[in-house]
Parts: sequence; C-alpha cells; structure tokens
Amino acid sequence: MDNQAEVREFLTSRRAKITPEQAGLPSGSRRRVPGLRRSEVAALGDMSVEYYSKLERGNLVGASPAVLEALARALQLDDAERAHLLNLAHAADGSDVLTRPRRRRTKELWQPHRSLQWTLDAITAGPAFVRNGRMDILAANQLARAFYSDVYAAPHNQANLARFNFLDPASRRFYPDWDQAADIAVAILRTEAGRNPHDKDLHDLVGELSTRSDDFRTRWGAHNVRHHGTGTKRFHHHAVGDLTLAFEGLEMAAEPGLTLTIYAAEPGSPSEEGLRLLATWAATQDANSAETQRADHCWETRLGSYRA
Repeated sequence: MDNQAEVREFLTSRRAKITPEQAGLPSGSRRRVPGLRRSEVAALGDMSVEYYSKLERGNLVGASPAVLEALARALQLDDAERAHLLNLAHAADGSDVLTRPRRRRTKELWQPHRSLQWTLDAITAGPAFVRNGRMDILAANQLARAFYSDVYAAPHNQANLARFNFLDPASRRFYPDWDQAADIAVAILRTEAGRNPHDKDLHDLVGELSTRSDDFRTRWGAHNVRHHGTGTKRFHHHAVGDLTLAFEGLEMAAEPGLTLTIYAAEPGSPSEEGLRLLATWAATQDANSAETQRADHCWETRLGSYRA
C-alpha cells in the first residue's frame, strides 16, 4: 500500500475527529472543515505548522519517537491508533523489515502444529480458532467449525470472516449487531495493513471487498483501527438461536501475526445452554458426515467391482 497516502489519510481523518472543545481550544467561528486546523495541531504538538504540514502530507521519514509521541498526544490517539502511527512510521523508514511477520501467501500453505490442534480440540466448552490478520480461519476446534458453519458453508467465503461479513447475506442473520461487526472487521484489516503493509493477499482482499461492497468501501475510508483483544458479542446461530458470548484474543508467540480466539458463555446463562446444544448439533453433523462418507466409499467400491 502507498505509505504516504496511508499516512496522509490517517492523520487527516484523526484531525477531523477532534473538536476544538475536546482539545481545550476556543471553537471560534468561520470554520470551513470539521475538527482542528493544522495550525492548532501543530501548536498542541509543539512543532511548526510547516513541519506538521509535511507530516500530514504523508512524509514520516525521519520523524523521531518524541515527535510521533507529541503528534499522538495532540491528536488524542488511543493505544491502537498510536501503534498504527508507529507502524506507518516504521514502514516509511523501512525499519519494519526485521519485525514484519513472516510472509504467508495463502492459508492453504500453513498447517497448525499437531500440538496446536490438540490444544484447540481440548477446548470443549466454547468455540476456539486461530486466525491471521486478514481474518482467514486457519485452524478450529469442533465447536468453532459448528459455530461458523455459515462461513464454511459457502465456498466463496474461503473461510474468511471479512469476506463472509460483507459478501454473504447470511452474515446479516448471524450478526444481530451487523454494523458493529462490520466496523470491527474493517478496523482489524486496517490495523493489519499498517502492521504488515507488504502483504499482497491483504491488498487483494481489500481490493475485492472495496469493489464489491459499498459498506466496506465507506468503512475502509474512515481509517479506523483497533486492538481486538476482549469483549462481548451477540450472535444468532441457525441451529441453536441467540448467543451472547465473551471472547479473548491471544497473540501467539510461536506464530507471529496469528491470533487464538476463544469464546465462552456466562456460567448458568441461556447462552451456556446454547453452546451445549451446539456441541450436540456439531457431533450429529460430524456423525452424519462420516456416515455419508462411508456410504459413498461403499458405493464407489461396489461400482468399481461391477465395472471390473
């Protein structure tokens, strides 16, 4: 991605979000654009207007940590936005090369270690899965495969949560709070774009979604980022109904760039009972699938004998 354009649009969008009142400045009158003026950001960051204008034009090359921290304070960046700014600065300097996640062209080329799959399978109380920054589901336990059955059902989703969110109508039912889910998905992808700007597969995914979804394109242009580590979400599963689940996202030290996400229901809640029903449903589906495979194998064997 074009680093200068990313920097320019990110800083401009952050400046537009802050009102003079939020920055402790008089609002005045005759403001032609929302948010702060460049001169006001420069004053808040204790830098010249000319230097701030250079930064906002997308030139972060050589910006010191002190300057970046002053800029983050002036724009009132949260932790995710501050990290995104640092990632953009590292990419501008070329200093992200050593810390860049190992390149994985496609999810088909990555296979979980046996111990990781054992760990996932040992989690039986809730869905657990591993995803990358592009939101590809790379590995999952039985409950996660059942939980995301809509994602797996349509081949065009390619087991990608962002593609499911914006291109599959089933996502509107699965996510009762669809707009929130859409905002989160785009913010995760935008964060990954800052952290790993040279990922061609991410570029291709963003291009596809921008072309095919107005909802995605609008959100992508907002340049919002986030750390998606913990929280609560609502879902509606076609087999077991409504579920309200807490989640924890854990960065995997052994696999930089990958996240292990585990969902859990409040003990004694209807959602906990829903997960138990989902586990039963998943076991039934697996049993039916195994029986179908055995029947297909027997039929192929018999057909082969007949042809012989």
